[in-house]
Amino acid sequence: MSDEFEFHALLTGLASAPGARGLLDDAALLDGLVLTTDTMVEGIHYLASDPPEAIGWKLAAVNLSDLAAKGAAPAGCLLNHALSGDAAWDAAFLSGLGEALDRYAMPLLGGDTVAMPKGAPRSYSLTAIGRAGATVPSRAGAQPGDGLWVTGTIGGAGAGLAIARAGKGDAALLARYRRPEPRMAEGLALAPQVHAMMDISDGLLLDAQRMAHASGLAVTIDLALVPLAAAYPGTPLEAATAGDDYELLFAAPAGFLPPLPATQVGSFAAGSNLTLIEGGAPVALPAALGYSHRA
Repeated sequence: MSDEFEFHALLTGLASAPGARGLLDDAALLDGLVLTTDTMVEGIHYLASDPPEAIGWKLAAVNLSDLAAKGAAPAGCLLNHALSGDAAWDAAFLSGLGEALDRYAMPLLGGDTVAMPKGAPRSYSLTAIGRAGATVPSRAGAQPGDGLWVTGTIGGAGAGLAIARAGKGDAALLARYRRPEPRMAEGLALAPQVHAMMDISDGLLLDAQRMAHASGLAVTIDLALVPLAAAYPGTPLEAATAGDDYELLFAAPAGFLPPLPATQVGSFAAGSNLTLIEGGAPVALPAALGYSHRA
């Protein structure tokens, strides 16, 4: 069995160009452009019962979120689309995709279309291209003494996934799962001021650990400080290990005053571990810090 971390280690030998950033980031740099790509697979990233319009929206949104984390403005995108065999479904998917592209001014420039074997899970990829600003923060820039901050709230999408599976529940939480809103304006505002930044896609704990690892540091998170989504029904630990929040996670120096709503949830120090506390009391790490791919 292999997982994405083992495969990533193999890929690093091929990605030697400076713009690849050692594959420690969710985006690459090339001649003033920020490049990122994401794939969504039925049964892994979304439910077969999810509306096709929502799936199209989400495919655009997750890529835009990576651009936001680099403080990049959308310039265009490429779509790889696996035909579903259902023309009405494909049209609805493109409607949702187009709605997101229009909302965030990211034109579709091209891509590829393929037919999948009958009964195969649907799969879609989007490559987003952004215009880099003067500063493009990576995951790897956190410094000892920096605070760990998040925009918005955590856990809403995880609760929304449970609602989608159950077929009933809070509409606002369901929307956090199905139609995430990339933090474009926040990313543009924060990029020149922070030491490191990424989006939260696989869970607050796992993504914080990734930032700490890329920066060669230890990170401590206080679960009592995690800003929970309104009406979130679980514990802070459950929220911090759920994915699909697509908020921005960033490192900023002590005394930092954010120019927008954000919450400090932890801090960085010399070392290499992730430590959890809650109101000053130590908390054992859960078996899974978030979502990771295995095959």
